[in-house]
Amino acid sequence: MKKILVINPGATSTKFAIFAGETLQLDETVQHLVQELRCFERVVDQCQYRLDLILQGLSHANIPLTQLDAIVARGGLLKPLTGGTYAVNESMLNDLRHARRGEHASNLGALIADILVKKLGIPGYIVDPVSVDELEPVARISGLPELPRISMVHALNSKAVARKAARIIGKNYEDVNLVIAHLGTGISVTPHCKGRMIDVNNALEEGPFSPDRCGGLPARSLAKLCYSGQYTEQQLLSKMSGLGGMFAYLGTKDLREAERMADAGDEQAQLVLDAMAYQVVKEIGAMAAVLGGKVDRIVLTGGMAYSTLLVNAIKEKVNFIAPIHVFPGEEEMEALAAGALRVITGQEQALVY
Repeated sequence: MKKILVINPGATSTKFAIFAGETLQLDETVQHLVQELRCFERVVDQCQYRLDLILQGLSHANIPLTQLDAIVARGGLLKPLTGGTYAVNESMLNDLRHARRGEHASNLGALIADILVKKLGIPGYIVDPVSVDELEPVARISGLPELPRISMVHALNSKAVARKAARIIGKNYEDVNLVIAHLGTGISVTPHCKGRMIDVNNALEEGPFSPDRCGGLPARSLAKLCYSGQYTEQQLLSKMSGLGGMFAYLGTKDLREAERMADAGDEQAQLVLDAMAYQVVKEIGAMAAVLGGKVDRIVLTGGMAYSTLLVNAIKEKVNFIAPIHVFPGEEEMEALAAGALRVITGQEQALVY
């Protein structure tokens, strides 16, 4: 049974796991205090610090590195690429070290993996990073040449649940049409056409608002706000992603708290929750239209898919399009391991970055 180490660095945590084939043997999360990370000037400087914590965890679990057959890590902010499993290589590592598309903790994944790969002489991979770009040319046109539409998407989880839905249907992912709605800190809705995500609302600047992101905003009004003198550029960007969405209306980023407010009779809270579901519904309808109405399944996933109220509000409006599957949460560790396993077992070829 092939043993795989999975590494998933986040902003305030480092998750790592051991899989033997598809079986989870170890699942650990190390939380990082803000003051612990402040001493690092750049995200990339945290590499050895986080690696040491992983090695300590494996040692405590009595799992020797020599048992590992492969390492797979969460992909970072890389150049646009098609979905799949990529072998870690120097070109990838160079882009991540220099943060060519931005600083993010996920950039550490391949860098940490590479240290172990070189030490152990085993393969290292990343799977479906957020920069997966399979958009059709028509989907890139925004209406202003200076502002092309960009694919930044919850690709890892979206493609993982897409494969799961396809298996339920009894088909391959490459043979079905799906609309996947990832309901998390950001909300992204993607039409999957025969194994490719041919469109997406970039959750940082388009689509439905979420617990702390504004989603798409009225363009002329936003332009006027930018020149109003009320905000600096950074203040407004923070307001749009981090201080916007549900938080801007209700003062909470916790969907459960917002639902408690609504249950207690807060009409504004109920209206905002209804509006978030309403905007998701509109985006699902739009992406179903992208597929010409030929949709095998709609899938709701992400952390907010645990909310029965939100899920039911969406289902009520879109169940006429196609049957609906709900896979709550983000199965990132399983998805990473599965991507590596498909290459190790010969089901797929590792792609080259």
